[in-house]
Amino acid sequence: MHKRSLYTVLMLMFLPIIAHCQMSKKPNIIILLADDLGYRDLSSYGSTQVQTPAIDRLASEGVRFTDFYAGSAVCSPSRASLLTGRFSVRTGVYSWIHPSQKMHLPSGEVTIAEVLKKSGYSTAHIGKWHLGDNLVEGSGPRPNPKDQGFDYWLATANNAIPSHYKPDNFVRNGKAVGVAQGYSSAIVVDETISWLNNREKSKPFFVNLWFHEPHAPVAAPDELVQKHKNTSKPAYYGSIENMDYAIGKLLDHLKKIGETDNTIVIFMSDNGSYMGQFGSNGELKNGKTTLWEGGIRVPGIIKYPAVIPAGIIENTPAGVVDIFPTICDIINVELPRDRTIDGESLMPLLTNQINKRTKPLYWFYSPSRPVAVIRDGDWSLIADPELDIPHVNLFNEEWIGMIKGTALNNFRLFNLRSDPKQNTENLASGNPLIFESMKAKMIELHKNIVHEAVDWRKFEW
Repeated sequence: MHKRSLYTVLMLMFLPIIAHCQMSKKPNIIILLADDLGYRDLSSYGSTQVQTPAIDRLASEGVRFTDFYAGSAVCSPSRASLLTGRFSVRTGVYSWIHPSQKMHLPSGEVTIAEVLKKSGYSTAHIGKWHLGDNLVEGSGPRPNPKDQGFDYWLATANNAIPSHYKPDNFVRNGKAVGVAQGYSSAIVVDETISWLNNREKSKPFFVNLWFHEPHAPVAAPDELVQKHKNTSKPAYYGSIENMDYAIGKLLDHLKKIGETDNTIVIFMSDNGSYMGQFGSNGELKNGKTTLWEGGIRVPGIIKYPAVIPAGIIENTPAGVVDIFPTICDIINVELPRDRTIDGESLMPLLTNQINKRTKPLYWFYSPSRPVAVIRDGDWSLIADPELDIPHVNLFNEEWIGMIKGTALNNFRLFNLRSDPKQNTENLASGNPLIFESMKAKMIELHKNIVHEAVDWRKFEW
């Protein structure tokens, strides 16, 4: 259901014509991804702890999704899903990536950056990467951002070390930077602004800007920490506001260089918060590392002035997996035909056309119970694994055999529209047709995905 004014509906009828007349070049694209930001961690999503005026402005000027989903309950697989438009396990990224593992985003995956680069865009990745560890030139064979379609990059392999303040692990285009001055959110935004000022101006641009905030270990300016001194986690909330300030600086720069109206800005989080017990995930159950709603439902905002009217609140389920096909739709590029793309373009939804998913949203994360989830309309089905895959946060590639071999059991049905807290008992017995249909979809989808997933036990560089 859409919450739209009559004016908005009428405008949507004429927007394609208006947009065609206004846009003489392809739109620029900026993806903003927060790290471990919970569903309720923005003031536009109901936070009583933080004020996020810059991100709230994005929401008021575009569409704010109420039922938007990360690609996984943890970092790396969600990022893989975002860049490829594929469910994370299908890409072979089962969990967060550790240097001890072979696991990484395979170089054969086609990313948003690769598609845009071929379409004439200048591309940059700035911020956290966490899809492979060998960022310093000559340190190892794993693909870095350049190998995945980015012309320019400044990245950390994983988190900002020792914290968001003066991190010492940034790598720029294969060269270690050393100790960077200031806070991570300001560092990556200043780098983005510098790149925007020095890019090839004849090309549209794509910036993949992945923040470290508010992933631990957190740090924030003293005035922001003191502002929250009477809360449960002052530096956590301060780091979110510090990130918001940096985003505001970037938005102001877009206006300064005359690129506001022709730039799509997308804001999301990679998974739910680890601060769920303190309200960061709102009323949603549990948080990061689990496939309950608190672990995977996140803020989702898209601003596209040429096409999307301001102030839309959209409660149709969508997720980071949809960003790749949405961008391809916007720039009129065909999706890759040699692989399964699981996401679906959101443009029909955002331009008031008929929009119905051809497959449900899907998640599988082996340490979690439930281990698998699908969302189809208002309904969510969860399941456990038949084999007892270890409940251990650090992924062991020896578990891949169990993942590929397990069946699913203990299916439970929820209606997330009437029960977003997932507090009700299993609704399967009262809704047998819905239950059996969703169960069949989950089993078939799960088999298809784990069959395709990379078996890193057999991988050779």
